[in-house]
Amino acid sequence: MRTILILGAGRSASALITQLIHDAPREEWRITVVDRDLAHAQALVGGGTAVARAEQGDAGDPAVRDRLIAAHDLVISMLPAFMHVDVVKDCLRLRRHVITPSYVPDALWPLHAEAKAAGLIFLNELGLDPGIDHMSAMRILDRIRGEGGRMEAFESYCGGLIAPESDDNPWGYKFTWNPRNVVLAGQGGMARTIKDGSYKYLPYHRLFRETVRVTVPGFGAFDGYANRDSLKYRAHYGLQEIPTLVRGTLRKAGFCAAWDAFVQLGCTDDGFAMELRPNATWEEYVEAFLPHDVERDVRSNLAHTLGLDPKGEVMARLDWLGLFGHERIGVQGLSPAATLQHLLEAKWKLGPADKDMVVMWHRFRYTVEDRHQELQASLVVLGEDPVRTGMARTVGLPLAFAARLVLGDRLKGRGVLLPIEREIYDPVLDALEEAGIVFNEEEVEG
Repeated sequence: MRTILILGAGRSASALITQLIHDAPREEWRITVVDRDLAHAQALVGGGTAVARAEQGDAGDPAVRDRLIAAHDLVISMLPAFMHVDVVKDCLRLRRHVITPSYVPDALWPLHAEAKAAGLIFLNELGLDPGIDHMSAMRILDRIRGEGGRMEAFESYCGGLIAPESDDNPWGYKFTWNPRNVVLAGQGGMARTIKDGSYKYLPYHRLFRETVRVTVPGFGAFDGYANRDSLKYRAHYGLQEIPTLVRGTLRKAGFCAAWDAFVQLGCTDDGFAMELRPNATWEEYVEAFLPHDVERDVRSNLAHTLGLDPKGEVMARLDWLGLFGHERIGVQGLSPAATLQHLLEAKWKLGPADKDMVVMWHRFRYTVEDRHQELQASLVVLGEDPVRTGMARTVGLPLAFAARLVLGDRLKGRGVLLPIEREIYDPVLDALEEAGIVFNEEEVEG
């Protein structure tokens, strides 16, 4: 009997837990789901199951982590990314395998040699993005290289969005994953890419202005903006000499131009607490970021300051949020970003019948025997409801399928790993296809 510990039962955990419970009788697993909110964890586990149980616990408490990790064979951390290093260090000390869906932090790589020597698997970046993006890209890249192809460009974009039938606001967006991460997106440092052999460095204040248009067959046009450091994936993907490499995030067309207004104003700053009066309104929140102007109202002042058309789409999106009205904010003493998040969580909340949509798009340009070729691969996954979301499926299922590999002793690799090796990506992608998560490939004429 092998045991699995899931730390955290947030928005992306539902499909993971459901799949593990489904597999548990066959694989002879026992599963423990730990969350601060016991009722929520119990709801995801379901009643009457003999293979899984929920437990209340604070994974931020080292003593709690020690007790839980020591009692299990595999840890799947669904905690916020900043907590993963502590979990992994505990797993190293207690000699336990761990899987996470998050980017490998710099502090984790120095643990590779010790983890490898201990025979441990620390498998990271195994969700949607990062995760499915790596695995699907590597499968196609390895296939192209196997056919003698030489890569000229690789572009990859992904977005957690709202399904067309639930798209009922001018932003074309609702929260399907961690709202804080959405509000702070792009602030992790300079976006770094390479295009036609030239290195490009894009600072945060220009990130949402310099977008590209991505068209996904059957689902229309999206805006893509550069995501973090694309350059580090040259080595991971074996693309050290590639002239063009871009990884990015997708939003519905028009979203980025409106979001840029918040960036330019300073509303996404998370570094200080705002000093607003107790009954401050959203109009006062906006006014706090604008030049003093006794002749213009707040709305006109904002349009003038940012050079926006008062009757344009960006202002219409800001109007819809109620930013120029007299509704009270309801919170105080928070950062500009956290205050904005409070508003957006109310406005961009999934309704009881809403469905989300995950979109991923890759473009591969390469030559075979001096013949230029282009392949586009796209993935669209629709959710069922606000709990069984496409985001939860595409984040959680790769983790569940990887658990089979780890506990079944089917992986040769040890240490800090990414899902870029065939022994990982082939079985996980095959299992995803069986679950209906399938890429559509299309050869494009040059």
